[in-house]
Amino acid sequence: MNWLNSEAFVLLDQHIIWSDMIGNIFGLIALTLGWRRSVWTWPVQFLAGLILFAAFYGHLTGSAGKQVVVMLVALYGWWQWNRGKGQGEDGHISVRFATWRERAAMTAAAAAGTVAVALLFKAYPSLSWDPWPDAYIFVGTIVAMYAQAKGMVEFWFAWLLVDLVGVPLNFANGYAFSGFVYVIYGALVLWGMRDWWLRSRKGPRPALEGAPA
Repeated sequence: MNWLNSEAFVLLDQHIIWSDMIGNIFGLIALTLGWRRSVWTWPVQFLAGLILFAAFYGHLTGSAGKQVVVMLVALYGWWQWNRGKGQGEDGHISVRFATWRERAAMTAAAAAGTVAVALLFKAYPSLSWDPWPDAYIFVGTIVAMYAQAKGMVEFWFAWLLVDLVGVPLNFANGYAFSGFVYVIYGALVLWGMRDWWLRSRKGPRPALEGAPA
């Protein structure tokens, strides 16, 4: 698998490596499928994680380990969407806004997870080249994928927050293709956010806790 870490081409003086390019192309496809609420978004995300795992395994243990977590969350999302498909009027999953309790739980988990993972990266420098932003992107990605698995519109907000750090970090660390892809991610996220937002207003709204049915 050494060819995955070899140079594919040079673009605007930036050296593009095969793993960076292929993994992120699959990531873009997965995001587009997620916007369309296709259950196939999850196998594509799993495949993207598998490619990056193969590229990192053996020399970037931390990066390889992160891809294992991404693949596990992709399997969870596949299971969730297969259970929930057909809930929407068009045969796909229905989407909704998270409750305030869910938002608070995800925000707390993201904050605590970022601190814990960053401290782990600092304790073992071989796991990451930039502990705090790397931990932020990693944990933010997991939270976003979890919200996507649950059909929450907040999934798109989480991706936007990841993009704000992901774009400059990837360019700064020589992953130019990832940087370019994150810019495209931003455009797709805004488009997908609008679509899910509108769909959430058309779907059935959950009853308030404690309110009569």
